[in-house]
Amino acid sequence: MSMRVLGIETSCDETAAAIVSDDRSILSNVVLSQLDDHRPFGGVVPEIAARAHLEHLDSIIARALDESGIALDALDGIAATGGPGLIGGVIVGVMTAKAIAAAHDLPFIAVNHLEAHALTARLTDDVAFPYLLLLISGGHCQLLIVEGVGRHTLLGTTMDDAIGEAFDKTAKLLGLGFPGGPAVETAARDGNPARFRLPRPLKGRTGCDFSFSGLKTAVRQAAIDLGHDPTTQDAADLAAGFQAAVADVIADRCRHALAEFSARHPGVPPVLVAAGGVAANQTLRTALTAVSTAQGASMVAPPPALCTDNAAMVAWAGIERLRAGSLDTLDFRPRPRWPLAELRAAE
Repeated sequence: MSMRVLGIETSCDETAAAIVSDDRSILSNVVLSQLDDHRPFGGVVPEIAARAHLEHLDSIIARALDESGIALDALDGIAATGGPGLIGGVIVGVMTAKAIAAAHDLPFIAVNHLEAHALTARLTDDVAFPYLLLLISGGHCQLLIVEGVGRHTLLGTTMDDAIGEAFDKTAKLLGLGFPGGPAVETAARDGNPARFRLPRPLKGRTGCDFSFSGLKTAVRQAAIDLGHDPTTQDAADLAAGFQAAVADVIADRCRHALAEFSARHPGVPPVLVAAGGVAANQTLRTALTAVSTAQGASMVAPPPALCTDNAAMVAWAGIERLRAGSLDTLDFRPRPRWPLAELRAAE
């Protein structure tokens, strides 16, 4: 019989629940976005997010169970994001998961949100270990080799801004709205990426680290140099230029990382996995596919709906750990910070 796990995700501004089977079937995946609640503030307000999770999580879980046709007593485990994230929301999800696990005598698994993103390609594409991971989101920008569950080798990270943060700040500067990633991508479709000369920080340098603060500053300076509030076309051209610069930098850093992967794992066919919310950007996907092909590697990116925060990835990470016998006790403490390096490996 298949193993089936309920996943709960409340680390930021999506309240989500999903039922996933170990045969890689997503039986339900319910996501309630809070974008309308946070849009007036131009960003996520932690207190509003936590209250929304508390108000809606029970009904979201009930809907996920109903859509899957699975009763709580028929589940094999309860997984919830235990961090990193906005601590108020993480507490709501963890405490709810613990209560369900205790009431129904089910295993409880605290999932690292970053590892959930990292393992999503194994749910969608059955990618084998090891593989190279580009994790790009609102709060993170990392290149890692994923050796196994709980086993990650960090090759590079951002020296300043996360990539999603750079998209958000660029969108705010150009008056494109929130959330910034989709807003910049939409505006860039009508823009000329060659109009503004923007830097490519660290491109051509050795290593796999990233830097985006200089690029963000250059966009702001370009807007100032226009001498007026950016017109719709100005904003489109700057958005396109910014996005093209990011794509060039990401491709360059991944080229180095693919070479490092092959040096560490000779004879293993290289696979580059892109995960996290920013991995939904089609321009970046195109650049990553091109650099992977040039390096003799495959490129895998989950469907956009599974790149942004969702509970299916949490349920799948729970399945991976449940299969390995890597469970958590009910005294687990939610964590606002939880680097992948601090994860325990699942044997």
